[in-house]
Amino acid sequence: MCYTQNRFNALLSACVLSLIATAGWSQSLTWLGTLPGGDYSDAWGVSADGAVVVGWALNDANQWRAFRWTASDGMQDLGTLGGDRSEAYGVSADGAVVVGRAWNAAGDRHAFRWTESGGMEDLGTLGGTRSGAWGVSADGRVVVGYARNAAGQDRAFRWTASGGMEDLGTLGGTLSEAYAVSADGAVVVGYAQNAAGDWHAFRWTASGVMEDLNTTYASLLTDGSVLVWAGPISPDGRYIAGLGYNAATGRYEGFLLDTWRVGDTNGDGCVDGADLLAVLFAFGSAGTGDARHEDINKDGIVDDADLLIVLFNFGSGC
Repeated sequence: MCYTQNRFNALLSACVLSLIATAGWSQSLTWLGTLPGGDYSDAWGVSADGAVVVGWALNDANQWRAFRWTASDGMQDLGTLGGDRSEAYGVSADGAVVVGRAWNAAGDRHAFRWTESGGMEDLGTLGGTRSGAWGVSADGRVVVGYARNAAGQDRAFRWTASGGMEDLGTLGGTLSEAYAVSADGAVVVGYAQNAAGDWHAFRWTASGVMEDLNTTYASLLTDGSVLVWAGPISPDGRYIAGLGYNAATGRYEGFLLDTWRVGDTNGDGCVDGADLLAVLFAFGSAGTGDARHEDINKDGIVDDADLLIVLFNFGSGC
């Protein structure tokens, strides 16, 4: 009986382990390798489901090349714009669109957008000689980065197929650079010089205005703290991370900025009946962060505490 029970337990354990592996519940680490003949690779972007990875790697001629990796096809060299080097930095949510920068035959580096059907597309510049793409929207339709203008100044840009490359301006200075974009392409973040020549983190929205995050969220900054650079942004545009100077510690540190008003569950800037209804409909649901905005106090459940927060802040920003 003991032998039979042990055998049953062993079979059950094997079955459970098999189910876990099949369901994708097991942890794993995959080394992506290199391009044929190369000895180095570096990954910079990954699709929403983790199936596609992009970056750059050395080839057999010791040249940097942008790559797109999948488990089935391995590492694919995306080519160049006529030169000998390319680098991939971002990828769309479904892995179909890759962005980065590549060198052309003249030796200038230009931002590119790659698709399997169209190959590598040169996104051009703002009149200067160089550009680079750092981020792409979830659907691959909006690309952001930097481009040099005719005056030799690097400017943050937002590119679309219909509108081309748009100069997003500065904060009063001469230079700016965009690093990331929200899932819908409507919110762009990066850093720019102000009139004093200082670098400040910025947010640009589809309204066409570049705002200094230090001005918009001045109430959150104390004792001379400064938000210097904005990089990662959550898919809905709510959370912005980056680098800043923390006056309280006297050092440069990473920051996480929640841009929504207290009680605002949909990010429209107004705490109103829509937010009240959102909390009521989600009442009792679990989840925090981006997955459940109605959990305002982030305690893991949507409850009366969240409802009271909306009520106490009702009308704010409206």
